[in-house]
Amino acid sequence: MKEMNRRDFMKTVVIGGASLGLGSAILHKPLDALASGKYDIGQCKSVRVTCVSELGWNDTKVLIKNMKAGGGPKANQWDIGWDLDNAAGSCTLIDMEALDGTHHKFLLDTGWNVDYMDKCFQREGVDRMLKKGDIECLVISHEHLDHYWGLESTLKNNPEIKVFIPSTFYSEGMNFMNGTNFPKAKATNNVPHRGKLVQCKPGHINKLYDGCALVAFDLPIVIRVRGEESLYFNVKDKGMVCVTGCCHQGILTFADFAQKKIVGGDKMYGVYGGLHIAPFGPIKPERAHLITGMAKYNFEKVACNHCTGLKAVEKMIELGYPLVKGSGKHGSVSQLYVGAGDEVFFG
Repeated sequence: MKEMNRRDFMKTVVIGGASLGLGSAILHKPLDALASGKYDIGQCKSVRVTCVSELGWNDTKVLIKNMKAGGGPKANQWDIGWDLDNAAGSCTLIDMEALDGTHHKFLLDTGWNVDYMDKCFQREGVDRMLKKGDIECLVISHEHLDHYWGLESTLKNNPEIKVFIPSTFYSEGMNFMNGTNFPKAKATNNVPHRGKLVQCKPGHINKLYDGCALVAFDLPIVIRVRGEESLYFNVKDKGMVCVTGCCHQGILTFADFAQKKIVGGDKMYGVYGGLHIAPFGPIKPERAHLITGMAKYNFEKVACNHCTGLKAVEKMIELGYPLVKGSGKHGSVSQLYVGAGDEVFFG
């Protein structure tokens, strides 16, 4: 199915309204399964991940206070009065080297607070790469404010950048991309997206490049968000690298999908991103199995941050997992995990 430009797609949206024509607007053709039932995404030479920012917010107590005042976990994030001074954002720069030596750079998520993200982009040179067209696309893992609401920071540098989203986006998220502001939530995007918008249907394996695929998982998430998409890289002679924003689907579901569905997934190499195990402090008993269950994959590099939670990271270290540590040089809470400005190389 061919891709559709932004103007044509927006014909299916009722601006500011409740209806959105998602069913007919799946714009990325998924891979076909082999006789084995698995999907061959090819191989790449290496993946270099730069953490632009993993600090979603500054103070968890303030975030929870805002959420409770707005109606709690079941409220609509776009109707909550967030404290913008508490906002930061999650964003990752990925540089994948193909087997022929060419490089593909793209962003996973674009943070929350635009002023904060502008500074992060300037620090890592992301703004210059966007303006030059060196960054080929933006992958939005999910609609949560700390991953998506900093969209203007990306679009002001390249409003025509290709954007991938899960097909489960709500109408507010679609309208936000089109340049709509939400004053109560203090969510602002003054730069409408003018490039190609690609939606990925849950469960389909969408090959972006040889050795790289994008998969969306369908599940309800707090403050009325639905679905999250994550990345798989099949690194030649090394194995599978799983890269995620928040991994609301769960690290076990995320890794199991590769093992069951993707050629090369029987050998796990690494994981990067937020694993959503203990984002607000202590490890809840019902989440503990996510940590202990990771042992079966024998990851060689575990570079978790953001919503993984410090307590979860400490437990992984206690269990002897090969954690990649960071520098803590740009505001990350601990040096025990990869923070802003730190790089992880898989290859």
